Amino acid sequence: MDRPVTAMKVMVAGAGAMGSQIAMVTALAGHEVTLYDLDPTMLESSVAALRGRMDSQVAKGRRTADDVDAAFARLTTTTALTGDVDLVIEAIVEKLEIKRQFFTDVDALCGPGTILASNSSSFVPSAMASATERPDRFVNLHFFNPALVMRCVEVVRGPETSDETAATAVAFVEQIGKLPVVLDKEIPGFVANRLLNAVRDEALALYEGGYAGIEAIDTAARTALGYPMGPFELMDLTGVDIGYHTKMGRFAETGDPADAPSATVSALVERGDLGRKTGRGFYLYDDTGARVGKAI
Repeated sequence: MDRPVTAMKVMVAGAGAMGSQIAMVTALAGHEVTLYDLDPTMLESSVAALRGRMDSQVAKGRRTADDVDAAFARLTTTTALTGDVDLVIEAIVEKLEIKRQFFTDVDALCGPGTILASNSSSFVPSAMASATERPDRFVNLHFFNPALVMRCVEVVRGPETSDETAATAVAFVEQIGKLPVVLDKEIPGFVANRLLNAVRDEALALYEGGYAGIEAIDTAARTALGYPMGPFELMDLTGVDIGYHTKMGRFAETGDPADAPSATVSALVERGDLGRKTGRGFYLYDDTGARVGKAI
C-alpha cells in the first residue's frame, strides 16, 4: 500500500449496525468507503439509519451539514465484492466458516498490498488469516458498539502479522479519531471483552442461582461500580446472540463446559429474543428502542 493513510480506499463488509457505523466513521475521516453486503435491502436500510443519525448530529451542532454531505459522497454501497481497496474491514456474521470463506474470496480479488482486517472479537486473527495467502497482512480491528461513539479500537496482531501491517492499522485507527489498544499476542476475547465477559458470567451466575434479579444486578453495576449500564442492559444493547456466538466459539476451541453459553442466554437465542434489535431480550423495548419493562 503506497498511498498515505489519509487517502485510503476502504471496503467494509457487512451492513449491520457495526459495519455501517464503521463505514460512516471511516468516510467522515476522509476515506473513500465501499459498504458491501449481499442484501440490497440491508444496504438501503443501513444508509437510511446513518442519515437519520447524521441529521440528528447536525441538528445538535455536533457536525456540520457540509461535513456530513461530503462523507456520504465518499460512501458507496455494493452487493459485489471489490478488490480495488487498500483495506478491508470485515463485520459479517460471527460464524468462523463464513468469515473464512469471505476472506478466501476477497483475498483472491485484492492486490498484494491490501490489508485484511476483521472486526471480530470472537475469533483471533490466525483463525481467519490461515484462509488467505497474506497472513502477514492480516489483523483484527475490533470496534465497539456504537462505533460512531465509542473511542476504543482493539488492534490485535496474529502470530504472522507484520510490523508494517500493525503500524498501518494503528495509524488508520488514530486517523479516524479512535484510540488504538494494541495486543501484541492474540487471545480469544482480547482485552475489553474478557473483562466484560467475566462480569457478564458472574451476573448470569447470580441470576440463575436465584441470588438477585436482573434489575437489581444492573442497578448494582451502575450505582456501586459506576458502569454506564448493567451487564444485562449491555447484552441487550449489543445483541444477546453476539455473546452467545462468542461463547460457542470459545467452547468449540476448549471443550470446557465453563466456556459454553449459559442456559438463560441459550434460551433467549433459541426464542429469537436478542435484545433491543428484536424488541425483547432481558428487557422489553418499544419501536424506538426505549425500554418499557422486564422480559424475564
